[in-house]
Amino acid sequence: MKKSESIIKLSKALVEFQKEVKQPFKDADNPFFKSKYVPLEAVVEAIHNIAPKHGLSFTQWALNDDSGRVGVATLLLHESGEFIEYDPVFMTAEKQTPQGAGALITYLKRYTLSAIFGITSDQDDDGNQASGNSSNTNAPKPISQKQVGLIKVKSKEFAQARERTEKEVYEALNITDITQLTSDQASGIIKKLDTWLNAK
Repeated sequence: MKKSESIIKLSKALVEFQKEVKQPFKDADNPFFKSKYVPLEAVVEAIHNIAPKHGLSFTQWALNDDSGRVGVATLLLHESGEFIEYDPVFMTAEKQTPQGAGALITYLKRYTLSAIFGITSDQDDDGNQASGNSSNTNAPKPISQKQVGLIKVKSKEFAQARERTEKEVYEALNITDITQLTSDQASGIIKKLDTWLNAK
């Protein structure tokens, strides 16, 4: 991950965004998992409704790695010039066709935007079918967008209460990248934060 020398203004703007954002409805059908999810256009609309007034914008681009996997990189921008460039997320499309690659790119765009902006877009991991992981029932469940939001909010609250920086709180929790946590790890961190916040 790359970022500008300072991200203070960007971080404050993102906090304000997350206070105001309205979670979009899960109205797209995922027939493989018989569940609902928020399509990419609804995620983008939810962001565009709030982000500009806080000086936030983003851009995304597709790429491939040396193994031929499809990836999406995301750049989060603030009007001050501050930025965070997130590492690309790579996956292998189940079908090696332009349509298969396109479907995976759409999924990765939606997944990374939801993670960055704290939008709850899934009831199930509808990207499993695109990545060919639909039969891997023993794989750890990835962190949910709700858990991402809770960790960010509770970490900020604890940092303010103890006059610490959020970076220090993340270091104390051994968090290097929230999006890489499993759901079980996230649950443990949320419980720990609750304990810290309730401690006198």
